[in-house]
Amino acid sequence: MKVIITDPIDKQGVKILKDAGLEVDERPGLAPDELVKVIPGYDAIIVRGATKVTRSVIEAGAKLKVVGRAGVGLDNVDRAAAKEKGVAVVNTPAATSISVAELALGFMLAAARDLVNATASLRDKKWDKKKFKGTELYGKVLGIIGLGRIGTELARRAQALGMELLVLDPYIKECTFGTLCRLDEILPKADFISLHLPKTEETAALIGAKEFAMMKDGVIFVNCARGGIVDEDALYDACKSGKVRMACLDVYGKEPLEDYKLFSLPNVIGSPHIGAQAKEGQLRAGIGIAEKVRDALLAK
Repeated sequence: MKVIITDPIDKQGVKILKDAGLEVDERPGLAPDELVKVIPGYDAIIVRGATKVTRSVIEAGAKLKVVGRAGVGLDNVDRAAAKEKGVAVVNTPAATSISVAELALGFMLAAARDLVNATASLRDKKWDKKKFKGTELYGKVLGIIGLGRIGTELARRAQALGMELLVLDPYIKECTFGTLCRLDEILPKADFISLHLPKTEETAALIGAKEFAMMKDGVIFVNCARGGIVDEDALYDACKSGKVRMACLDVYGKEPLEDYKLFSLPNVIGSPHIGAQAKEGQLRAGIGIAEKVRDALLAK
């Protein structure tokens, strides 16, 4: 059986597939139309976030049995089309949880001490010591929206730093970390807010102008979850007015970014969707997805 890998995974993952007797073709950066042409020859495809496994790809996959996503989100896989054709879809939801949680925490620390602008001032040969008066995380209230794997990893770290945790997650009845609250209870109380939930019909545009207006003045806002959960125009207004002291973004409504308006503001810092891009997380994801695809193929 043949497996095509269109987004790079760790070489240990590739070895697992080959050791199982599977033929592996690594074709990173394959154009969408080219993928539709070649997919009929493969029993499985492994992707990360770049390749879109569309309905066209799945319907063209005459032999396709498994779609493997190395990572958490399945936004780039047409699961409805896969289900219709009886194609299994597997992912590695736990592999990069620590990687993303640590990025969110890093954003919180950087924002609290305005480290990005402080560094920029030094590059400009300025010694603005009095300008950069920050705040501690200790004793502050952190609102975590979504207490899945990533939210839980962040909660563990925030609790160790002495933060008070308020949590929103409609799918749990009790939590070890913090206090379960409604959204309208968290927003006015939180000094920091971090999003850790998937984008669904329920969560799309969850945070907009109304929600920003409810937040505490000077809140630090972090989104390492998914673009589209936040109304970016409303976020821009909230940052410009000072309602949001600092916004920290790893994900966006449209990726790659075409409109960099948010980054015209000095109180917005960000990264190009690198939450899972830690070598340890990618190693776990590569090994995990290889094992799942191998097992799924050999079971058929």
